Amino acid sequence: MVENFEEIKIKTSKIPNFPKKKILYILLIAAILVFIFTGLYTVDPEEVGVIQRFGKYLKTTEPGLHFKIPFGVDMLTKVPVRKVMKEEFGFRTLKAGVKTQYSRRDYSIESLMLTGDLNIADVEWIVQYRIKDPVKFLFKIRNVEETIRDVSEAVMREVVGDRSVDEVIVLSRKEIA
Repeated sequence: MVENFEEIKIKTSKIPNFPKKKILYILLIAAILVFIFTGLYTVDPEEVGVIQRFGKYLKTTEPGLHFKIPFGVDMLTKVPVRKVMKEEFGFRTLKAGVKTQYSRRDYSIESLMLTGDLNIADVEWIVQYRIKDPVKFLFKIRNVEETIRDVSEAVMREVVGDRSVDEVIVLSRKEIA
């Protein structure tokens, strides 16, 4: 039985040894490539990149190719500052185009309003906005879209509530917009 063990030992010693320097170089190159590819990022033309280091605001980057420290040290958030954003009230657009498709769900809870002469008006509107300051957009208000919706709905209800149904429908339509 001991004789068999020696034969096995002799056979395993014939496995070629990889040079330790070669393995070290391969690991080093792999680590550098991972570092580079997880650190490189692009910012599209309609966006800016907001970099946070350990969760604290560090800088804002313009469109183009940039580098950040990878592995969770620097975190990137892209903010569309050149895009016109919109919030719809009383309806939702499913697909815009030549044949625009709208959602069939009932959104009357946000569009039905009491006018100044105690009539009910169904008012549908769109709020369009563009992000001016990406740092304030990200860090000063918790839920920006919800805040815009709440403020817009409150303002529209106040404006409609100060007018008669005839003024809302006919006379003040451009004024309200």
